[in-house]
Amino acid sequence: MKYREIRLRATPLTLSNNKPIVLIAGPCVIESEITTLNIASRLKTIANRLNIKLIFKASYDKANRSSIGSYRGPGIEQGLRILARVKAKYGLPVITDVHTPQEAARAAEVADILQLPAFLCRQTDLIVACARTGLPVNVKKGQFVAPDDVIHIVKKAESTGNKNIMLTERGSSFGYHNLVVDMRSIPIMKETSCPVVFDATHSVQLPGGKGSSSGGQRQFVEPLSKAAVSIGIAALFLEVHPDPRKALSDGANSLSLDELPALLKKIIALDRLVK
Repeated sequence: MKYREIRLRATPLTLSNNKPIVLIAGPCVIESEITTLNIASRLKTIANRLNIKLIFKASYDKANRSSIGSYRGPGIEQGLRILARVKAKYGLPVITDVHTPQEAARAAEVADILQLPAFLCRQTDLIVACARTGLPVNVKKGQFVAPDDVIHIVKKAESTGNKNIMLTERGSSFGYHNLVVDMRSIPIMKETSCPVVFDATHSVQLPGGKGSSSGGQRQFVEPLSKAAVSIGIAALFLEVHPDPRKALSDGANSLSLDELPALLKKIIALDRLVK
């Protein structure tokens, strides 16, 4: 199959299912400017050392937290300012979540990729607004969406003329407070020819597993990552933090930055073997 290639603006980076794997990584949410820049710096050092292309991920708002009292982020204006600093200081492309159609154009002024959260992946107005910016759009496949149904999401985005669409597998609901990854979904979504991403850290999340917050089983990040990479994917998505125990969002399923290099060495070797 001939796979689509997505080239990001102002950076020599190509995303495609048959190209070398790209790392999408960062904290779940922007906690502070200092913490965000520190994570970006460490990620760039790791990526350069291992010769893997990196896209920095962080959200300025997490609109779907379990509890009304959970930390959501600094908001769009301050959050985009911090992401702009990441780009300026470290030369990294950035990806961030967009929750409403009204946010899309503003976020596109800074972001290199716009991301649709899983719970919002069928929201037509949001899909169209993000695609109309002309930027690549990464759609997180909802936990409730069958992999063969993503074609309808792709067609909604393509109705704008934008064909730079990425699809992300992040697990499917399996009863209450649990997710399971059906690895068949990756080759099924690859039939669209769009770059497919595997979100390893959200796939081990236990939604609402702690009552007022989500739990997670990060011990399964490595085996699931290996399984996905062995099929051939465009990018691996990992939420990372210097100390996941202190993370303000998704700490239970985030990977420690200290653990990242060892995992990436295995992932890169496997990716080269497969491709």
